Amino acid sequence: MNFAEIMDMLRNPQAVQARIAELKEKTERIQAVGSAGGGMVKITLNGSLDMLSCEIASEAASDIGLLQDLVRAAYNDASAKAKEAVQGELSGPGGMGFPPGMPGGA
Repeated sequence: MNFAEIMDMLRNPQAVQARIAELKEKTERIQAVGSAGGGMVKITLNGSLDMLSCEIASEAASDIGLLQDLVRAAYNDASAKAKEAVQGELSGPGGMGFPPGMPGGA
């Protein structure tokens, strides 16, 4: 995004709000699945990092410590994939990337 585009956005706050709403909708449509333990735990997140589902194989439930580690690992896997997908979507043509420190940012 160049300086002229930023200035145009500042002159038209309604267009900025519409663009933000569009980007939010795109982000929420993104889905990423992370897994751990050879698929014993699978977590699906959207681009906003909201958990959409969590699947746990019955054999993983017998050891609570292992289960906690698998859930954490599956979440981290899904989170990394979701951030990568969001960054790719918003950095493409007509998109805008996230600033560092934001979900999807570097």
